[in-house]
Amino acid sequence: MTAIPVPPAVVIGRDLLAPFLAAARQEYRDCTPEAPPGCFAVLVGTLDEDAAEVLRIEHAENVRAVDRTAEAEFAASVVPCFGAAYANRRRGFWCSSRDLLRIHRAADRDGLEVLGSIHLHPDWHHIGPPAERGLRISQRPTPMDRYMFAHTGYPVNMICYLETPDPTPAPTPPPTDFLAAWAPPPHPDAPECPELTLKYRD
Repeated sequence: MTAIPVPPAVVIGRDLLAPFLAAARQEYRDCTPEAPPGCFAVLVGTLDEDAAEVLRIEHAENVRAVDRTAEAEFAASVVPCFGAAYANRRRGFWCSSRDLLRIHRAADRDGLEVLGSIHLHPDWHHIGPPAERGLRISQRPTPMDRYMFAHTGYPVNMICYLETPDPTPAPTPPPTDFLAAWAPPPHPDAPECPELTLKYRD
């Protein structure tokens, strides 16, 4: 697809984020080392040279859970590059084409743009299986994220990182969220994604 010009900043309302954060925290609470939490949504809004403004957050289904063809493609193209952990169907979100078409049509109808996506990163180095605790996760893109951001070409790619400061005491404290927004890498082999300024609308 043709890449959309990337703005230097992203504007989003805290009230708009609240339902996504609630869903992400519920996924986080319910996950197990074998079943990672998954929470993904599509960002819709307006775009100009100064900023992208997010006006809607649309939840979407992971096509890996419902389409065997997509699962086979993921197994052939992603797992060999990024590791056996991504054989787990709850890892590595691919938005269903049905949901993406619905969201694009609604955005076109309302004179808005599909800006990109937001997805959850848990502190997997604390709560994941022992074999996967060597790679520290954060609100920064992983190699898999950079691959996906480069191939979709959307200008805004937000990551919500949830971390429990000390998961050992009882009762366990609620997780803290950290949010960041990223542009796609300037070319598919670039080692980093440019960070976008994140501004909150009252």
